Amino acid sequence: MLILTRKEGQSIRIGDDIEISVIEVKGRQTRIGIKAPSGVPIHREEVLQRIRNENRQAAEVPENVDIFIDRKKA
Repeated sequence: MLILTRKEGQSIRIGDDIEISVIEVKGRQTRIGIKAPSGVPIHREEVLQRIRNENRQAAEVPENVDIFIDRKKA
């Protein structure tokens, strides 16, 4: 992990297309801004975890899936 120190108004770049800027620092809270191409997904960690969990649950096959398959064949 790369750890950098930045002040308000300063930025870091990731490749040519992504810029992360420190917008404001208030006590223990820091506001950041992210500029990235529209095709690059950007999520807070807790939101990304929720998306992954919901996708995992949606991909699970229910135990009684045979009932649905049998009904469609009839």
